[in-house]
Order: sequence, then structure tokens, then C-alpha cells
Amino acid sequence: MTKEENELWQKIEAFTLDEPGIGFSFSQRLARENGWNLNYTERVIAEYKKFIFMCCITETGVTPSDPVDQAWHLHLTFTRSYWVDLCQNTLNKQIHHNPTKGGVKEADKFDGFYNTSQKLYSDKFGIAPPVDIWHDNDERFSDINFQRVNIGKYWLIKKHRVPVYSLSILMLFVVCTIFIQASDTLLSALLMLGVVGVVVIGVYKWESDPDKWRNKGGGDSSSGCSTAGCGGESGSSHHGGHDGGHGGDGGHSGCGSGCSGCSSSGCSGCGGGGD
Repeated sequence: MTKEENELWQKIEAFTLDEPGIGFSFSQRLARENGWNLNYTERVIAEYKKFIFMCCITETGVTPSDPVDQAWHLHLTFTRSYWVDLCQNTLNKQIHHNPTKGGVKEADKFDGFYNTSQKLYSDKFGIAPPVDIWHDNDERFSDINFQRVNIGKYWLIKKHRVPVYSLSILMLFVVCTIFIQASDTLLSALLMLGVVGVVVIGVYKWESDPDKWRNKGGGDSSSGCSTAGCGGESGSSHHGGHDGGHGGDGGHSGCGSGCSGCSSSGCSGCGGGGD
């Protein structure tokens, strides 16, 4: 790190998200909402601070891991802590987060931003990102089928995709065998085998990536960001990731499906709040 970067990092690292003397802190809320233990939650918060640091210094773009993104989402709801204490008083930058417009091109582009994030992380902190928080690209941009569930009303049972797939094959094999034995012609038997093959392939592809097939129309429900300068000119809104927005220029910020990102602009003269 440069001297300026080191000074910035020390300020970010010293920033606390847990307000002292309260019964339900930021870290406790983050742990509860994600089903994490407190040790893992504290590690995620530490990684979130590193991501915020990278947002401030990137020359290209960065994208957070999903656990880091969850910490970011929650922090945005603590509006005074985020916009005043962090962005205005600590960073002197506004770090924005907006919904994505989606699209395959943006997804491909900002899959690269996630690679950039991990390289910048290693360059600045001298170690590789922890793999249990910064997952690989495949998992980061595919394991995204989340919904808000009230666990006080519903039981949650883990889906085991391999047994479901195996059961489907077994049932189709039994049906196929019965049909072939009852069939009078070879053509009918071959037709049944073709139908079975198509169904098996379809089940396998759906089980491998159900979200891809659900959103085949090109849209998704992920979040992204845009860059806004102090003069009120908004940069291009894109899919996740972070664009440094140096000098107030509009940036191309984003990432692949299911992720989110950020953009920064100097806070001087912009007032105290965010969007």
C-alpha cells in the first residue's frame, strides 16, 4: 500500500459497526439474518471493510463476494452509520449501491470484476481472500436462488439434488421397461427411449442450475450500482461491481448475475446523505 492507502485502511479498519451498549448489535443481526455463527460473522465484517477499502482505491472495478454483499446490504439500512459515519466522515466518498439491469454481456464483463477484486485483495493485503467467504466465480454467480423465509412458520429442509435426480432416472427406467415389454414394435420402443433420454437430460440440467432456467428470459433479481458525481450527473447504471468514478466520470460498474457492487464519488460539496 502507499502511505495514503495505508492511512485510509487504518481508518476503515478502526471503524466499528456495532454501537456500544445496545442489546441487538449489527453483527448479531447479520448473524441471525444469514444463519451464521458470530465468529464467521465477525470475519465477514472484516472482509466487508476490505471490500470498502478496495472500492475507494480501484482503478477499474471490484465486486464483493455474497457474504460480503450481505454485510453491505445490512449496513445500508443503518443509514446514519453508513452515509454519515462511514462515507462522509471516514472515507470522504459516497459508495453507492443500486439495482441491476441484468444481461449476459454485463454478467460476463463483471465476472472479470470479481477476478479483479481477488487480485487487488492479494496485492494490497499480501494474502489470498479466504475461500469460505470469497467463493470461486462459479459459485459466486450461480448459487444465488435466495428468498426471505420466516423460520418461525416454516421448516427448512436441505435439498439433495443427486437423490432427486437418481429417483427420476429410476422411475423413468421402470416406466420405460414396462412400455417396451408391452410394445409390439421396435419403433415404439426406440421412441420411448428417446423420450426418456430427453427427460433425463432436462432434469439433470434443471437440477444443475434451476435459476438459469427460471430466468432464461434474460432478467434477474440481483442488485448493482451506478456512479454519481457531485454535480448530479449520473454515470451509466450497470450490473454489480464497483467503478471508482474518479473525477466524477460516469463508470461502467457491475458484475455477473446474482451479485452486487458499488461506485464511489467524492463527498465534498455533495451534502450529507446518500440516495
